[in-house]
Amino acid sequence: MSHLTPTGKWDARYIGPVPHDAAYYAKCMLGGVLACGITHAGMTPLDVAKCNMQVNPAKYKGLTSGLATLIREEGQTGIWKGFGPTFVGYSLQGMFKYGLYEVFKDQYMNLAGEELSNKYKPAIWLAGSASAEVFADIALCPLEMTKVRIQTSPTGTFPTAFGAALAEMSRTKVETRYPFGSLVPLWSRQIPYTMAKFCFYEKIVELFYTHVFPEPKETYAKTTQLGITFASGYLAGVICAVVSHPADTVVSLMGKPANKGKSISAIASETGIVTLATKGLGTRVLMIGTLTGFQWWIYDTFKASMGLGTTGGK
Repeated sequence: MSHLTPTGKWDARYIGPVPHDAAYYAKCMLGGVLACGITHAGMTPLDVAKCNMQVNPAKYKGLTSGLATLIREEGQTGIWKGFGPTFVGYSLQGMFKYGLYEVFKDQYMNLAGEELSNKYKPAIWLAGSASAEVFADIALCPLEMTKVRIQTSPTGTFPTAFGAALAEMSRTKVETRYPFGSLVPLWSRQIPYTMAKFCFYEKIVELFYTHVFPEPKETYAKTTQLGITFASGYLAGVICAVVSHPADTVVSLMGKPANKGKSISAIASETGIVTLATKGLGTRVLMIGTLTGFQWWIYDTFKASMGLGTTGGK
């Protein structure tokens, strides 16, 4: 496809196999809903264990033992606490994360022009993903706060049903700071995570198609392209987990009843940077690597099925 608009001017929206019009962006948003909602909800047991390891490390010492403790004390339902707000919250987040990334990326490329866009690709990827995540986290924040409170509250002290939990968060909003009390630490966690996720993904895909699969991308079977998508997403996810883990620990600790009313800096100071950066990190690397790999695979599978092509290339 020509990279030029009908008027003859270079336009990033015409670089791909199909024009990036409103229908394209809408499909990308739907792909983001599927990618993030399904994967995060499916990872709920790991998330419950990870959050409890962060807020009560003396009791929940590791992933396997933590899951065993949860099942022993609360039954099978204990490891699925927070499924509802996780599914809805991350579906909304995925819609804006992926859909708006495509929008902002095209806009920033057009602002920079063809030459600078090609010369400074990582800067475009970083700016586009950061901008998209700002809005994605506003949509996610109330549901993330509810999810963490469900998952980390002692049994019987907080509702576990989705609707009842939302009502309780609203009723106690002065002390819980609901609905946007965790937005700043959420941005601190998610914006670096998303910047790493998209930038490293795009770069790893580019390296695959430059050095391992050097023929034109469209000459490879869709299964090969989607395999590259998953591998690139998994590797990017491992980097993401390390970059964003301290802020993730703070978000979890804010949901702990004992930290009610404490500032973010006070929680971070009391916990210590080493604990913030390492407690639950192994579980999160496993969780986020797998999560990110499958997210990109679902997203690109959906895009390919819609005739939009897979993400990234040389």
